[in-house]
Amino acid sequence: MNDSLVIIPTYNERENAELIIRKVFSLPKPFDVLIIDDGSPDGTAGIVRGLMAEFPGRLHLEERHGKLGLGTAYIHGFKWALAHGYGYIFEMDADFSHNPDDLIRLYSACATDGYDMAIGSRYITGVNVVNWPMDRVLMSWFASAYVRMVTGMPIMDATAGFKCYTARVLRTILQERIRFVGYAFQIEMKWLAYKYGFRLQEVPIIFTDRTRGASKMSKGIFKEALLGVIQMKVSSWFRHFEQPAASVSSSETTYPAASSATPASETR
Repeated sequence: MNDSLVIIPTYNERENAELIIRKVFSLPKPFDVLIIDDGSPDGTAGIVRGLMAEFPGRLHLEERHGKLGLGTAYIHGFKWALAHGYGYIFEMDADFSHNPDDLIRLYSACATDGYDMAIGSRYITGVNVVNWPMDRVLMSWFASAYVRMVTGMPIMDATAGFKCYTARVLRTILQERIRFVGYAFQIEMKWLAYKYGFRLQEVPIIFTDRTRGASKMSKGIFKEALLGVIQMKVSSWFRHFEQPAASVSSSETTYPAASSATPASETR
């Protein structure tokens, strides 16, 4: 088994599923892949099952019934990863908006440079987004600025969904009941890691909008984020964040259910 697992949630991604899996497995650093499919009616899960015999022990599939939300898919995947002993766990989209080649740079930030979480950042060196309409770029950029203003968390791309976590970060965060399932989920995970004092690093990437399949973005996702940021900040005033002892292992822990880069600045 490799030390690194890439979690890729899917819903109606038949045009991308095989391509993204083969691309990850072609990288010079070995990664395992876990697909979390939410009952895609287009047969995405069937495509993944057909590839599992070709990549035994490296390609895994978890099928859920119904579209249950991005956040719950990742929480499901995180628990699976910890139960199977992975040390580095990645979030990545199926649609190639995240370049799989950048997995190696995110891994290096944690495994070599010693950070606890690496964030593939669209905004740490300017605005590095390709093929998005201007209104969506502005909405995304101002969402991150809003998060910084409300929380004081010094992360330029607070809504980024391309990340590497060390197992210790996830073991700590999953002691929480993660509240959000959409856009705010990505903010909440960074916020909790930041509040627990883990070392976060933004790694500059170029984000390219999908060319195959349909986007799952909606205005409701942004609304959840706007309100959720205030809730996260207020609730943090009434509690203390403390990392567990380093010796705690995933087998000793239970988790509540889910409701070459230019160096960037470190955040903590």
